[in-house]
Parts: sequence; structure tokens; C-alpha cells
Amino acid sequence: MLNIETLLAFATATALFAYMPGPALLYTAAQTIARGKRAGFMAALGIHLGCYVHVFAAAFGLSAIFTVVPTLYFALKLLGGIYLVFLGVQMIRTRMVAGSTPDLPQKTVRRAFVDSILVEVFNPKVAIFFIAFLPQFVSPDAGFPIWLQFLILGTFVNCAFTSADVVTVLFASEVKKRLTKSSKVQDLTRWLGGSLLVGLGLKLATDRA
Repeated sequence: MLNIETLLAFATATALFAYMPGPALLYTAAQTIARGKRAGFMAALGIHLGCYVHVFAAAFGLSAIFTVVPTLYFALKLLGGIYLVFLGVQMIRTRMVAGSTPDLPQKTVRRAFVDSILVEVFNPKVAIFFIAFLPQFVSPDAGFPIWLQFLILGTFVNCAFTSADVVTVLFASEVKKRLTKSSKVQDLTRWLGGSLLVGLGLKLATDRA
């Protein structure tokens, strides 16, 4: 589908986008710092699965609707931002027993998974990224149909982004381990994680880009 030069350019660009510090990595770090490693991994999985909505949308042309109907783009962006702020406030308000974070109830871990799917689906910037990035590496003359090329390249990009999320979870959990398990420190990590989500939500909702 791609010659070696184009494939290398695609892989390099994907790696740079995936591991460049940004909102997605901050979100995963916030979930890990506030809720622990298990919740962080479930958040990464939720983002990964939610991203396939945008991959399929790009493959079948649905994402192009955002460029044709800007109002829909801004409405979805505002909704996603408000939801992130809501998650951040909820995280700040939820107190935990000292030392309990590594063994959170399954319900809380499940919540991190579901929240992350919704956060990813409601982020129209992901859709815009795919329809702006992938066409540069799609060839009408290739042996595969265009939609299949989109799916293959989109899946590769999604997996690369997930690998960065996993690295972020591992790093954030190690930082968290170095902190004591006192209630004051847990309050601090809870406030830090929640504040990160609120900040990301406000940025998403107010960003004019």
C-alpha cells in the first residue's frame, strides 16, 4: 500500500504525534494519579476503543461532516469540554480512604473505562486529526480500496497512541508509588487529577482552533 519512504514518514509522524505531551496523555495521567494504575489502564483502553469511532468515521467519510457543518463541531466540542469538567469536579469531590487507591472498587475502575470512551467519542478534534492526517498517506492507485486504507492506517495510529497512554500510566503510577499513603497526600493527588481534567475540559470547550 505504501512504499518504504512513505511508510517511514508515516511511522515517524505517528510516533511524534503519539508521544508528544498533550491533552490525551494528561488525561491518562490524571486518571492514574487520582485513581491508581488499574483505573489508568482502563482509561487507556477506553480511549483506544472510543478512538475507533473516529477511525471508522474517517474511513467512511462521516468525519467530513464537521468541516461542512461547523456548528455541529463546536456543539460537540463544547459538550465534550463540559463533560471533562464534570468528571474533574466529581474526582475532586470523591474522597478515598488513605491507602485504598491501588485497590479501588471495580465499580470505580469500570467508571474510568466508560468515562474515557465517552471523552474520546465526544472529542471532535480527534475526528479532524484523522481526516487531516490520514489522507496524506492514502493512495487511490493502491491495491486496497480507500476505506480499507483508512482503517489500516487509522488502526496503526490508534495503537501507537495507546502505547503512549500505557507508558504514561506506568510512569504516573511510579510517581504515585513514591508518595506516602496518607490521607493528605491522597487528597492532593485527587485534587491534582481532578484539576487536570477541569483544565483540559475548559481548554477543549474554549479553544477556537
